[in-house]
Amino acid sequence: MSPVVYFVIVAVLVGLWGVTVYNRLVRFCARREEGWSGVLVQLKRRHDLIPNLVATAKGLAGHEKDLMMSVTQARAAQGGASVADVASAENALTSALGRFLAIAENYPQIKADAAFTQLMGDLSKVEDDVQLARRYYNGTVREYNVAVQSFPSSLLAGLFGFGKADFFELSSPSEAEAPKVDFA
Repeated sequence: MSPVVYFVIVAVLVGLWGVTVYNRLVRFCARREEGWSGVLVQLKRRHDLIPNLVATAKGLAGHEKDLMMSVTQARAAQGGASVADVASAENALTSALGRFLAIAENYPQIKADAAFTQLMGDLSKVEDDVQLARRYYNGTVREYNVAVQSFPSSLLAGLFGFGKADFFELSSPSEAEAPKVDFA
């Protein structure tokens, strides 16, 4: 065989390898974006419950207005575009919500209110769903980052603009736990 034939065979094999690696990176990127979308959906559900929870408690413990406002302000601070911005805003909201729940436990009339108890149950379910969505997202980020940083796919990743993605990390281990709901 002539050298031209060898060159063509090698070029075709390199081209097929490049297409395969590129498609793999695109697939991982799409999974990562799907995972992030799932996190945002669960966070939206969480944010939709919080005003109802605060409004219910506000009617029952009106003199804790500063705390109610801090939860409302933390919820309103959402809107970051990056994973780090959203994680920071969520960490602040989780902290404010934890203080809110600690105060709410001190009021028997709040603990006895059926609407508040139902909202707390819903919030607990949503917190579990947020944790699951976060874990799925972080798993897809791990797969994506391994593909982007592994040789030889890292050669094409840099060429096509695939960069390392951020994990949705918590700032403290206590935030990994769903709020404890026990009004028994």
